[in-house]
Amino acid sequence: MASAFYDKEDVKRILECADSYAYKVIRELRDEMADKGYILPPAGKISKAYFDERLYGCPKEQLA
Repeated sequence: MASAFYDKEDVKRILECADSYAYKVIRELRDEMADKGYILPPAGKISKAYFDERLYGCPKEQLA
């Protein structure tokens, strides 16, 4: 079964960035999710749906 979360390596690959920046992005998005009252994924991971929405600026349904 495919995971519903991205980890540091996934974010690094998608953004083509360094480890430190990938961790920063994950941390910022997790903070946003917490502020909105979401139940957070395990530490060091970010929801694929939330990441994609924030990265591309639209809901996942509109990415296709």
